[in-house]
Amino acid sequence: MPSRYDAETKAKAVRLVRDHAGDYESEWAAMAAISTRLGMTAETLRKWVRQAEVDAGQTPGVPTESSREIRELKRKNRELEQTIEVLKAATTFFARECDPLHR
Repeated sequence: MPSRYDAETKAKAVRLVRDHAGDYESEWAAMAAISTRLGMTAETLRKWVRQAEVDAGQTPGVPTESSREIRELKRKNRELEQTIEVLKAATTFFARECDPLHR
């Protein structure tokens, strides 16, 4: 599913939260105020900030690049499994066609 926001917008929003978190009573208040100004939900911005922390190595988790690579590998694996199933079916079909006892 394509993202509604580009990488530049995400980076700007995360930077704003980091720079202005001290101006608010809590980090969540900063996220709520900044997300309202940028036209997104506070939860969306919170997820971006948390993922940026993971990507920077500040908190444990799966970095964005690793997640993207895993997703791509799973997609390729699924395609290969489908190809194997088609080849198995074709092998069975041709094995029956070439079997003289089957006729």
